[in-house]
Amino acid sequence: MLTKIEKISPLSAFAVNNIHESNTLPMDFLSFREKLSLANIGHLRKKMEWKGARLAIKAALESIQLPYPGFYKDSHGKSHTMDGYGFVSLTHHGDLAAAIFHKEMPVGIDLERVREKTVPLGRKYLDPKEMDFLGDDPYLYSLAWSVKETIFKCQGRKGISLRQNILLQPFTKSETVIKGKIYGTDFADHHYSVKVISENDIILTYTVW
Repeated sequence: MLTKIEKISPLSAFAVNNIHESNTLPMDFLSFREKLSLANIGHLRKKMEWKGARLAIKAALESIQLPYPGFYKDSHGKSHTMDGYGFVSLTHHGDLAAAIFHKEMPVGIDLERVREKTVPLGRKYLDPKEMDFLGDDPYLYSLAWSVKETIFKCQGRKGISLRQNILLQPFTKSETVIKGKIYGTDFADHHYSVKVISENDIILTYTVW
């Protein structure tokens, strides 16, 4: 997938970048707290992923003319703005990092590679109703995983099971927006719409409204 920055609306944007290409870019825009976090990452690959995600969210913010506020993670592992304004989600997979921001609504974003192993692992993260319409297509299984991860990240709390608490409506390879809901929890019947972008064997999914 090519690196990109896309303004979704005046309130929201996302960006995707290559962590190797962005690794040499300056990080002086980080908050003091973030600089400390970065300095404490010893593993080179994890440091590149961390930097790539921050550079992606910075690019997304710039596309809707907002300053970089700095970000931190809560006890559930969800990222928040340090100024309390707006919503963010970060992700990385392979050589890519991505981020999405919305001024008013919670967001989720995920990157996945189409993998054969998602089919035999399907029972771990899919409801039997979902497996009925997915068949045995690795693309559809990988897409289902990505959409569920995006919904999980959007709701932002631990204790939600991809298999037991997130149910997707039937979809095909041609779908560009997939609908799903969280059920059987305190967030019962909370509905989500997830945008799909696929290129070669890479899938990008993010919440839309």
